[in-house]
Amino acid sequence: MTPTIILDFDGTVALGLGPIEAFARAVGAAAADAGFAPRAMTAIAEFEDGRGAGRDGYDVVSTLAAAQGVSPEALEAAYQSSRALLGSADAPVSPPDRLAAFLTRVGAHADVVLATNAPGAGIRSLLDAWGVADAFTAMHFTVGKPAGLTAIVRDALQRGPVLSVGDIEEFDLRPAAALGADTALVGATAARSTAEVTLRGRTLADLYDRIEAWAAAAHAAASPAS
Repeated sequence: MTPTIILDFDGTVALGLGPIEAFARAVGAAAADAGFAPRAMTAIAEFEDGRGAGRDGYDVVSTLAAAQGVSPEALEAAYQSSRALLGSADAPVSPPDRLAAFLTRVGAHADVVLATNAPGAGIRSLLDAWGVADAFTAMHFTVGKPAGLTAIVRDALQRGPVLSVGDIEEFDLRPAAALGADTALVGATAARSTAEVTLRGRTLADLYDRIEAWAAAAHAAASPAS
């Protein structure tokens, strides 16, 4: 049997506020409100340091937009246009420190799967540029978390233990925990969340050693005794 580590993308594998700021700018353009993006980024800064509510930066922007009367259709169009900029100078992101080496090491003991609610446009090419695309056994886009994660986790559990890693407990971890998988919470809410999780850290890099230990132990437990 083979353990599986399921990684979210935004806020887990891809770090930085560039795509969220691009989303805020697109919403501001749709609303013809030049002040929307600065207000949104202030609210995101408050969320990041624990003074504001929200699931993540996208949720903060979406909540502000809805309160201003931006329609769901306009919000979705703004999101899609911002995702087309992923990884560019207008929506920069970076990987956690030493990501490639970590994925190589952990891949010796576990399958590594990407599962994100984001559309696939630009993600694979970005992972290629970072030299990590081939480290993933599978990639799932537009998953529809939280509900959409259930089938991915259930399938992985048939092959061995599962660790689901992400920055939104409700979306990335809770469906996995409900099926008996282990979980790791990263990002702005990791320190302040009261959710019961297996591991937690500010970034994925903060958990490298512990995830590698989990993978090695899970692999050993899942392997037939010699």
